[in-house]
Amino acid sequence: MRAANDCGHTVVVVGELNVDIIISGEDVVPEWNREKTIDQFQVVLGSSSAITACALSCLGLDVRFVSVVGGDDFGAFCKDELKRMGVNVEHVVSLNGVQTGVTLSFSTPSDRGLLTYPGSIPLLSPSYVPDTLLNEASHLHFGSYYLQDGMRAHWPQLFGKAHGLGISTSFDTGWDVRKMWDRQGIELLLAHTDLFIPSEEEILHIYDSAQLSEAFAKLPETACTVAVKQGSRGAALRKPDKKVLSAKPCRVTPVDTTGAGDCFNAGIIYGYLHGYADEQLLRFGNACGALSTQGVGGTGKLPTVQEAARLLAQD
Repeated sequence: MRAANDCGHTVVVVGELNVDIIISGEDVVPEWNREKTIDQFQVVLGSSSAITACALSCLGLDVRFVSVVGGDDFGAFCKDELKRMGVNVEHVVSLNGVQTGVTLSFSTPSDRGLLTYPGSIPLLSPSYVPDTLLNEASHLHFGSYYLQDGMRAHWPQLFGKAHGLGISTSFDTGWDVRKMWDRQGIELLLAHTDLFIPSEEEILHIYDSAQLSEAFAKLPETACTVAVKQGSRGAALRKPDKKVLSAKPCRVTPVDTTGAGDCFNAGIIYGYLHGYADEQLLRFGNACGALSTQGVGGTGKLPTVQEAARLLAQD
């Protein structure tokens, strides 16, 4: 599935790993003491960080993954799937006696709901990120800020070290299951971040805002480029000079929205590393996210540069 390697850029992704058990259909909401049939059931590679890594590999970048999984079948499955999609897993560690994380995804053509068992996800710590690996990187990314308990306090130091080495940085928060949103921690990290890529709902919660313009106004002076996913309404970009741009979504009929935001992340990172800016950057991210919806699961349909270009040419 991997495209020809773009040898000019190596992306290190430090992230959570889990399997997604996807239950698909028009009506997938469980009812107590009732039974329903569904259209489809799959076990696939999950996690925001992993899906973004696989999409970056499919776009042609050299991707190295750092993570912790359990010494179980699901952990082996995650590593095998990453390898199959061209991601280097030399720094994915298997721990005996630990269960790999699992997410149950209840997916319809228009939206999804998630239930996650964290398992090994909170066990990743800075000790698993060797300096030798950072020395090979041109970009550092992670997803799921709120799930990675072992890393949360250490991201500013790691990103600061990356910036000191001339490495660009990005992150996606994901949903805060504790509903605390940790604005202070996010802002400490933004000082060392080049690309902040939340969803609209996430940034509205972080900044306790009713609309996106209000959240943008509350960003600190140190804020970087902020690319906000808006689902069926496309995406918005807030530049460091506070200028705000938007781009409409690409026109596709979704099969499954799982992983669309993570593939958008990959498109934004790829575009940034290749000098895309403003509307061009947003539209490429939108195209990558839209292509993802054409398959089931986060890695069921990964974007390529050629497919993204063809989709954008149709608009």
